[in-house]
Amino acid sequence: MARYDRATAGLDAPLAVVDIDAFDANLADLVRRANGTPIRVASKSLRCRYLLDRALAAPGTAGVLAYSLAEALWLHRCGGSDDILVAYPTVDATALRALAADAAARAAITITVDSAEHLDLIDTLLGPDRPPLRVCLELDVSWRPLPGLHIGPRRSPIHTPERAAAFARQVSDRGFDLVGLMGYEGQVAGVGDAARNPVTSLAIRLMRRRSAAELSRRRAATVRAVREVADVEFVNGGGTGSIETTVADPSVTEVAAGSGLIGPTLFDGYRGFRPRPAVLFALPVVRRPARGIVTLFAGGYVASGTPSPSRLPRPHLPAGLRLLRWEGAGEVQTPVTGAVADRLAVGDKVWLRHAKAGEVAERFDVYHVVSGDRRERTVPTYRGEGQNFG
Repeated sequence: MARYDRATAGLDAPLAVVDIDAFDANLADLVRRANGTPIRVASKSLRCRYLLDRALAAPGTAGVLAYSLAEALWLHRCGGSDDILVAYPTVDATALRALAADAAARAAITITVDSAEHLDLIDTLLGPDRPPLRVCLELDVSWRPLPGLHIGPRRSPIHTPERAAAFARQVSDRGFDLVGLMGYEGQVAGVGDAARNPVTSLAIRLMRRRSAAELSRRRAATVRAVREVADVEFVNGGGTGSIETTVADPSVTEVAAGSGLIGPTLFDGYRGFRPRPAVLFALPVVRRPARGIVTLFAGGYVASGTPSPSRLPRPHLPAGLRLLRWEGAGEVQTPVTGAVADRLAVGDKVWLRHAKAGEVAERFDVYHVVSGDRRERTVPTYRGEGQNFG
């Protein structure tokens, strides 16, 4: 805590920092875990061009996994990458028209589709004379061990090799360039296996192992079937939490990762790896309402997903603080409790971690980059550059 306080002395909180030594260590660990498979960096986990550029400059990373076509176009204009995969289907008419009108952008950006409706919308917006667009077919890589049981994110409707091949033929027949396949196995990548309850932890590990084995077989068959239609350039899979099992699948040519660079609290629950906290935010103490409690200004930076305590920010430094159960993190005040609270004065900083990697960047215009107890520079987030792709 003391070093972050020294690094940000004279700066008013709320503020956010990037511990660049932790960020670089996390990056090196992701590359180690990928074991030679290129990492496509997920921009939504960073939402800061300085961090994105730093990750892309490292050996072992290649290309951006964007979350919005408008974002991809902006990154391309800024010179950030000439290989950007938009991981989610787009219905943004303005962005699609901009993509179609820019030959350099069309060569650099790949959009994701998973149904004829996506193709119909693009053709309706751009007309019969539209240029070929690079597209990636997304697979449903959830696990369905029993009829009617779906374990994993609700994303693409394409679950089988046969359906993937049939849609690939539609894509090619309609004048699109099918260049890639992708699938996010959230039931493996996004579910930690170090639950406090040993029975729960064992059940999660069993689910992850069986799901990964089934997916490896089905994804390999799908890639073979699609390659009979189009010679795709890449097969993207995984996420920070599934790197080892994803790269063990020989049909995968690249793995996606981003959250592991930041080390948010949702990634504290994995047995096989533990990223260092690289992004923290500080809130100032503004009240001392009772013994053992101090109240912080602001702080209600709740993460997306199923509402639960796991989505709340977590006090990090000084150690020993926790949120109040019945108040949590609030829009304009956040009380925290613990024996150490009585040693905090009005004006002191309390450092917290966000539950998810990129969402805290939506709260701050800048990140202060610190190394040790020194502030090296201040860099803008997407928000600080006036960009909002949410």
